[in-house]
Amino acid sequence: MIVMRMPQKMVHRLERAKSLDGAAKPVAKLVQKAVRPRPVRNTLSGTNLGHPLHPTLSDVPIGAWTMAGLLDAVGGCDAEPSADLLVGTGIAASVPTALSGLNDWSDTLGEERRVGFVHALSNSVALSLYIASLVMRMKGDRRAGKALGYAGLGMMSVGAYLGGHLSFAQGVNVNRHAWEHGPEEWTPVLGEHELAEGQHRTAEVGGVEILLHRMDGKVYAIDSVCSHMGGPLDEGTFEQGCVTCPWHGSTFRFSDGGIVRGPASMPQPSYETRIENGRIEVRMPPVGVPAGPAEEHGTKAGRRRQPAHSAAF
Repeated sequence: MIVMRMPQKMVHRLERAKSLDGAAKPVAKLVQKAVRPRPVRNTLSGTNLGHPLHPTLSDVPIGAWTMAGLLDAVGGCDAEPSADLLVGTGIAASVPTALSGLNDWSDTLGEERRVGFVHALSNSVALSLYIASLVMRMKGDRRAGKALGYAGLGMMSVGAYLGGHLSFAQGVNVNRHAWEHGPEEWTPVLGEHELAEGQHRTAEVGGVEILLHRMDGKVYAIDSVCSHMGGPLDEGTFEQGCVTCPWHGSTFRFSDGGIVRGPASMPQPSYETRIENGRIEVRMPPVGVPAGPAEEHGTKAGRRRQPAHSAAF
């Protein structure tokens, strides 16, 4: 028997609240349209940051408003200017935080979209309360300003809890390859004749599904599962040396797995390839050797990949 605590029960009910879909779906469509331009998508997704932007930005309003609440409670008169400054800082920081969060949320569906929708609503209410709090503080009504700030802190806490649930319970926007390890030794995956020029195939190696693509007479290999939300890259669009995920449009280079267009923020694991005795073989590239056809890098067949931790020293 699974015993669920009260917050978990509430979130579980929220996940099943299909009545939220009617309001969430049109909002998601509007956001998807707004973030379609590549510079907007890449910036809000954290594509060049190496991980999603939203969690990084969210620390600022959470930290500012939490400390403002603490100063309001125990800081006394001398701390009032600092508390007001923190409230204003949280308000200013919440704008880019909300934009990046909406960008991420627009890619969700089902239970994740419902929880994310209420997460956004909670934070919006918190922002409204803090704006009202700052207005009252500027008017000199500190009692009302503090009361509104405490109410905003409560709503922010609800939003933060739901945000944690999205990340750690539902796994929204986490790297789909965090625990994967491809072959470190040369491993045959296909016969050379099974992959003609311009074609692509998938092959499973040690529990990892790899996407192989031959172009310009060379074979390239990257992980076939999109790092963003697990989309099937083998069902995507192949052009200009890249593959575009059919789910959310993330585009990756075959040459190194690098991201051309978000929402992905983590590149695809890429593999070194070679043709040996009529078989296509792959392996994780040794330290200091780029992915791609081995003959391009002068890689020796007997070279071993060093342990990952050694590269840090």
